[in-house]
Amino acid sequence: MPSAITLIRAASLSDVAQYAYAATAPAETRLIFLAGACPLNEDGSTAAIGNYAGQAAKAIENMQAALTASGASLQDVISTRVLVASTRREDLVAAWEVVRDSFGDHDVPSTLLGVTVLGYADQLVEIEAVAAVLDS
Repeated sequence: MPSAITLIRAASLSDVAQYAYAATAPAETRLIFLAGACPLNEDGSTAAIGNYAGQAAKAIENMQAALTASGASLQDVISTRVLVASTRREDLVAAWEVVRDSFGDHDVPSTLLGVTVLGYADQLVEIEAVAAVLDS
Protein backbone atom coordinates (compact mmCIF):
# COMPACT_ATOMS: atom_id res chain seq x y z
CA MET A 1 0.00 0.00 0.00
CA PRO A 2 1.44 3.43 -0.89
CA SER A 3 2.32 5.73 1.98
CA ALA A 4 0.02 8.66 2.65
CA ILE A 5 2.77 10.60 4.38
CA THR A 6 5.35 12.99 2.98
CA LEU A 7 8.14 13.87 5.40
CA ILE A 8 9.52 17.39 4.97
CA ARG A 9 13.02 18.63 5.68
CA ALA A 10 13.82 22.33 5.44
CA ALA A 11 17.31 23.13 4.16
CA SER A 12 17.30 26.33 6.22
CA LEU A 13 16.90 24.38 9.51
CA SER A 14 19.60 22.43 11.34
CA ASP A 15 20.17 18.83 10.29
CA VAL A 16 21.07 17.92 13.91
CA ALA A 17 17.47 16.86 14.68
CA GLN A 18 16.89 13.13 14.34
CA TYR A 19 13.52 13.59 12.68
CA ALA A 20 11.82 15.44 9.85
CA TYR A 21 10.60 18.92 10.76
CA ALA A 22 7.14 18.51 9.23
CA ALA A 23 4.90 15.97 7.50
CA THR A 24 1.85 16.15 5.27
CA ALA A 25 -0.94 13.80 4.28
CA PRO A 26 -3.38 14.28 1.39
CA ALA A 27 -7.02 15.26 1.95
CA GLU A 28 -8.33 11.74 1.27
CA THR A 29 -6.30 10.31 4.15
CA ARG A 30 -7.92 8.70 7.17
CA LEU A 31 -6.29 10.12 10.29
CA ILE A 32 -5.82 7.94 13.37
CA PHE A 33 -5.35 9.73 16.70
CA LEU A 34 -3.80 7.40 19.24
CA ALA A 35 -4.09 7.83 22.97
CA GLY A 36 -0.75 7.99 24.72
CA ALA A 37 0.85 4.55 24.53
CA CYS A 38 1.81 3.55 28.05
CA PRO A 39 4.26 0.87 29.22
CA LEU A 40 1.51 -1.36 30.60
CA ASN A 41 1.47 -5.14 30.56
CA GLU A 42 -1.70 -6.97 29.56
CA ASP A 43 -2.68 -7.34 33.24
CA GLY A 44 -2.44 -3.56 33.74
CA SER A 45 0.82 -3.60 35.68
CA THR A 46 3.61 -1.23 34.70
CA ALA A 47 6.42 -2.85 32.71
CA ALA A 48 10.15 -2.27 33.22
CA ILE A 49 9.87 -0.31 36.47
CA GLY A 50 12.73 2.16 36.80
CA ASN A 51 13.94 1.57 33.24
CA TYR A 52 13.36 4.40 30.73
CA ALA A 53 14.47 2.41 27.68
CA GLY A 54 12.46 -0.64 28.75
CA GLN A 55 9.32 1.44 29.25
CA ALA A 56 9.80 3.14 25.88
CA ALA A 57 10.08 -0.28 24.22
CA LYS A 58 6.88 -1.50 25.90
CA ALA A 59 5.07 1.72 24.94
CA ILE A 60 6.14 1.23 21.30
CA GLU A 61 4.93 -2.39 21.46
CA ASN A 62 1.55 -1.21 22.76
CA MET A 63 1.41 1.56 20.15
CA GLN A 64 2.00 -1.02 17.42
CA ALA A 65 -0.93 -3.08 18.74
CA ALA A 66 -3.21 -0.02 18.63
CA LEU A 67 -2.00 0.84 15.13
CA THR A 68 -2.60 -2.72 13.91
CA ALA A 69 -6.12 -2.64 15.35
CA SER A 70 -6.65 0.59 13.37
CA GLY A 71 -5.35 -0.85 10.10
CA ALA A 72 -2.01 0.98 10.29
CA SER A 73 1.65 0.49 11.19
CA LEU A 74 4.56 2.55 12.48
CA GLN A 75 5.27 3.54 8.87
CA ASP A 76 1.89 5.33 8.82
CA VAL A 77 2.66 7.53 11.85
CA ILE A 78 2.81 11.20 10.89
CA SER A 79 3.94 12.65 14.26
CA THR A 80 4.82 11.67 17.81
CA ARG A 81 5.12 13.27 21.22
CA VAL A 82 7.33 11.42 23.71
CA LEU A 83 6.75 12.26 27.37
CA VAL A 84 9.39 11.24 29.90
CA ALA A 85 8.95 11.70 33.65
CA SER A 86 12.37 13.11 34.43
CA THR A 87 14.36 16.32 34.62
CA ARG A 88 17.52 14.54 33.46
CA ARG A 89 18.40 14.88 29.78
CA GLU A 90 20.04 11.42 29.74
CA ASP A 91 16.72 9.82 30.76
CA LEU A 92 14.94 11.61 27.92
CA VAL A 93 17.65 10.48 25.51
CA ALA A 94 17.41 6.85 26.71
CA ALA A 95 13.68 6.81 25.89
CA TRP A 96 14.15 8.76 22.66
CA GLU A 97 16.78 6.37 21.30
CA VAL A 98 14.34 3.46 21.62
CA VAL A 99 11.59 5.43 19.87
CA ARG A 100 13.91 6.66 17.10
CA ASP A 101 15.32 3.18 16.49
CA SER A 102 11.81 1.68 16.38
CA PHE A 103 10.86 3.98 13.52
CA GLY A 104 14.08 3.38 11.55
CA ASP A 105 14.23 5.49 8.39
CA HIS A 106 10.67 6.73 8.96
CA ASP A 107 11.87 9.72 11.01
CA VAL A 108 8.54 11.43 11.67
CA PRO A 109 8.30 14.88 13.27
CA SER A 110 8.58 14.36 17.02
CA THR A 111 8.58 16.29 20.26
CA LEU A 112 10.49 15.02 23.30
CA LEU A 113 9.32 16.40 26.65
CA GLY A 114 10.40 16.02 30.24
CA VAL A 115 7.35 16.05 32.54
CA THR A 116 6.92 15.85 36.30
CA VAL A 117 4.60 12.85 36.52
CA LEU A 118 2.58 10.47 34.34
CA GLY A 119 -0.71 8.75 35.08
CA TYR A 120 0.14 5.21 36.18
CA ALA A 121 2.14 4.04 39.19
CA ASP A 122 5.86 3.80 38.31
CA GLN A 123 5.22 5.11 34.77
CA LEU A 124 8.20 6.92 33.24
CA VAL A 125 7.33 7.06 29.51
CA GLU A 126 4.26 7.74 27.36
CA ILE A 127 4.15 8.16 23.58
CA GLU A 128 1.38 9.97 21.72
CA ALA A 129 1.01 9.60 17.96
CA VAL A 130 -1.08 10.48 14.94
CA ALA A 131 -1.12 8.22 11.89
CA ALA A 132 -2.46 8.70 8.37
CA VAL A 133 -3.54 5.95 5.97
CA LEU A 134 -4.96 5.78 2.48
CA ASP A 135 -7.75 3.21 2.46
CA SER A 136 -8.21 1.57 -0.93
